[in-house]
Formats: sequence, C-alpha cells, structure tokens
Amino acid sequence: EKTHKDEPNLRVLLEHRFSKEKSKSVKQTCDKCSTIIWGLIQTWYTCTGCYYRCHSKCLNLINKPCVRSKVSHKSEYELSICPEIGLDRQDYRCAECRTPVSLRGVPSEARQCDYTGQYYCSTCHWNDTAVIPARVIHNWEFEPRKVCRSSMRYLALMLPRPVLKLREINPLLFNFVEELVEIRKLRQDILLMKPYFITCKEAMEARLLLQLHDRQHFVENNDMYSLQDLIDISSGRLSCSLTEIHTTFAKHIKLDCDRCQAKGFMCELCKEGDILFPFDSHTSVCHDCSAVFHRDCFYDNSTTCPKCARMTERKHDDPPYPRDT
Repeated sequence: EKTHKDEPNLRVLLEHRFSKEKSKSVKQTCDKCSTIIWGLIQTWYTCTGCYYRCHSKCLNLINKPCVRSKVSHKSEYELSICPEIGLDRQDYRCAECRTPVSLRGVPSEARQCDYTGQYYCSTCHWNDTAVIPARVIHNWEFEPRKVCRSSMRYLALMLPRPVLKLREINPLLFNFVEELVEIRKLRQDILLMKPYFITCKEAMEARLLLQLHDRQHFVENNDMYSLQDLIDISSGRLSCSLTEIHTTFAKHIKLDCDRCQAKGFMCELCKEGDILFPFDSHTSVCHDCSAVFHRDCFYDNSTTCPKCARMTERKHDDPPYPRDT
C-alpha cells in the first residue's frame, strides 16, 4: 500500500481539486464511505472548492462532482418550498447515488432534503441542517432544516452570493418586515454617497468604500441580496453595522471634508436653511437634473424645478449653430 509520502499533494477529479491533508485529527468523517478518517494512519484529502473530504482509498470511487462548479455555472436557488415529487417518481431510489430506499427503512432509510424536496439514502444525507432560501423569502422563516450533503455544500457556498432580487421574487416582504425597509433606505443612501467618494481624494486615500468590502454588492445596487444578508437582517446584525457605516460616510461628506461639503445644495425654492445633500432624510431630489430641495418645498412633482426651468430657458435662448456655407 502507498505510504503518505507517495500520495500526490493534489488530485483533480470531477471538478474537485483535492489537496492532501496534514492534520492528524480523528474527528473527520469520510464523505464517501461515511466512516471515520484516522488521520494518524490514513491519508486523506479535502476539496479546496466544496470541502468534500475523503480517504485516499475512496477517491477513485467518488461519483459526485464538485458543488463549487455548479455555483459558478448556475448561481440560483430553488425558490419553491420543499418541492417534493414523491419516492415513486424517484423509483424508490436515492436521488443521488440511486441506492434503493424506502420510508420504512427497508432496505435503507429514505431521508428527505428540505431544499430539493427529494429523498436520499443515509450515505448521501447525514441529517445536516441549513437555512432554506425559499422559506426565508416566502415565510421569513430562518429555522434550519435537514438537508442532504450536496445541498448543504451548495447552500454554504451560495450563502454570500447576492442572487436574490427580493423586489421581484416577493415584493410583499417589504410590507411586513420593517427591518428590510430600513436596510433598503440605508443602501439607497450609500449609493447616493458613492459619487462623492469616487471623486474625493481624501475618501479614496481613507478607503472609505472598502468598509463594505464583504458586501460589495451594496456599493453597486440596492436590490440584490444574499441569503447571508437576510440572515443578518433578521438577527439585527446588518442594521447595526450598516447604520455605523452610513454615519461614518455622512460625517465625512457633511463635516470632515471641505471638498465634499462644497458639492452640497442650497434649496432654490425657499433659499433658506443648511446645505442639503441627496441622502438627507428631509430632502427631495429632482429626477431630471438631480438638484436637491427640502421635501416640504418640493413636495410633489407638480413643483417646478428652478434648475430645470433655467436649463430649458437657456436652450430656447441659445442661437442655433450657424451652418457651414
């Protein structure tokens, strides 16, 4: 039998990239044969993509492709709640390895995966649990449910990916989850602050926008969410961290930086009060020219924007360019 040293450090199989492990821990279980990996005497590998782990001797028996490639090629969730088709449609076989299964446990116990709705054998389903995206989006329910091994890996890898457009999938969620409305407003404000930072040398040097590096999508749009975002909204964590970042950003623009302050607006309708910014809660912004006014002054779209009026007048007054003769 090969010794540990004879085994290659890297093996590539079914899009898995298996790296030989150095750990001697005995608390690992082989994903292929479901028995303990004795690190002191057995060589074992972990996939660097999906964290599938197995004995060296089990490597060539693997028939499950790496889940990370599925995440890369098909970044979307099953959005029906536990879409069961029934064991008869599965031919009374495990949905993954096709081992015969039944609900009576003869010859092998059938275990349902709450994410796919399908049934699996005990080798492919270890009763791991995960938060189910469909239950979160339709019921705002975060209780972890039992899932098969491949669903567990897929959901873990998908967790930080912003693939959920809540406004389209379930717009009603915003009507009864107040925290979502609060987060949406904070995200809209941050997008309004972004142009100040990308034209401000001090903000770029202070790397202010990098405070959102682990949620890069917050700097790009305000309607895509990851499942991790929704879990953090539910626990209150996201509201705390985002409010803190919002305060830091607003302080830079309104108090600390002369250059950003100079880009504020005076309300041209009442010509009174402090300098206004588009992310201030008491302001309205003209859709056409982005000028900022007090909300009470520019209370609806029937109010004429003075800046737009000036620009229209200027167009009429400017003589047309003379034609070449």
